[in-house]
Amino acid sequence: MLNAVIRVLSLFLIDVDDVLAIIQALSSSPEDLEVLLLSVTYGNVPVTSCLRNVVALFHVLEKEMAWREANGKHLGFDALKAFKPLVAVGATHPLEEDELAADHFHGADDLHGVHTEHPHLTPAENWDAAFDEDQQNFSSSLFIPSREPAHKEILRLLRDNPPNSITIAAIGPLTNLALAAAEDVDTFLRVKEVVVMGGTIDLPGNITPTAEFNTYADPAATARVFALTSPSPQFTMPLAASLPPYPNNLKGKLKLTLFPLDITTSHRLFRRDFTERISPLLASGSPLAQWTGHFMSKTFDKIDSMKGPNNNSDAGLQLHDPMTIWYILTKEDTRWKSTPVPEDIRVEAPGQWTRGMHVVDRRDFRKTMPKADDPDGLAMDEMLGDNGDEDDEDDEDDEDDEDDEGNDFDNDDESEYE
Repeated sequence: MLNAVIRVLSLFLIDVDDVLAIIQALSSSPEDLEVLLLSVTYGNVPVTSCLRNVVALFHVLEKEMAWREANGKHLGFDALKAFKPLVAVGATHPLEEDELAADHFHGADDLHGVHTEHPHLTPAENWDAAFDEDQQNFSSSLFIPSREPAHKEILRLLRDNPPNSITIAAIGPLTNLALAAAEDVDTFLRVKEVVVMGGTIDLPGNITPTAEFNTYADPAATARVFALTSPSPQFTMPLAASLPPYPNNLKGKLKLTLFPLDITTSHRLFRRDFTERISPLLASGSPLAQWTGHFMSKTFDKIDSMKGPNNNSDAGLQLHDPMTIWYILTKEDTRWKSTPVPEDIRVEAPGQWTRGMHVVDRRDFRKTMPKADDPDGLAMDEMLGDNGDEDDEDDEDDEDDEDDEGNDFDNDDESEYE
């Protein structure tokens, strides 16, 4: 158990494994976790659909707790009962495009049609009225709707709380974080840690051969956030310029912990295990079991349909997003192992075939700072193809030779963390 409450802002797009991650967080002990804000962004579907799924989740949780109370069961969801989170609506599209990078793996609503199949578990048609600026009378027992854009709520919470007291769990595209950092980077750098589910280092991508979905959805935003882990962000900024550059002489660097597909893919929830656990709950009438049972069953069916003809293994859902929450809850466990030194990871933003690719410099030499009298020397985190201008670089001779804090965790025994 942790010694202090981890105050968390969660940035997500609300598809199937996002739902599991949010339920995991809200079910935690309030001594371990306080969820301050759920920041909604676009994903496979428009942000309005993602927001509808969030409101539906709270609607179902309210029904679930009423059902448990009526049946003499433990209510659960202790963190949710102790701390009522804000829900804020974020960006509607990536920084540099108006179109979404949708693959509709989870259906048109990102939850395999659960609203159509289970209308009794879907909020009323005017569910979005809670987020209207002129709506003053909305009341929910479980969440507080914000009328401010998500990136402004992120900055407000960072500003109103002590530095290094808030962790951000980023389990969707990083557009909201990029907007917050662009508006007030000094306030943004008050964050203790940003834990990102995104990218792939040595494995193939899950939306293109080289890219993972969250990064592919907005590579420019990811590159801008990653740049803040460097002592000289101007060199790793994306070439696109929809947002202004960061000012020189920032007060600090961002601590960013990365959970790429290399870590998350091997952690799976299998159909047989899910069915064994949920069957008695379905039989007894649990609203949450009905709701999750629908889209989980459809997800397993989708996974089965994508397997090769000779693959008879049980369908398993990769637990990408729940892994980030589990890390935040258990990070003091000594079995977590980070890379020996921080990884220098770049994000390909404009690439035709490599958009969203995580680029690691694997050349076998040690990067060094240029001498003061060597105008042609490369800075420690500068390489051909980088953005920026050497004349803008400040004297950083005392800096370490590694820049990005994008850590790759080595989990030798996956069973310990599933």
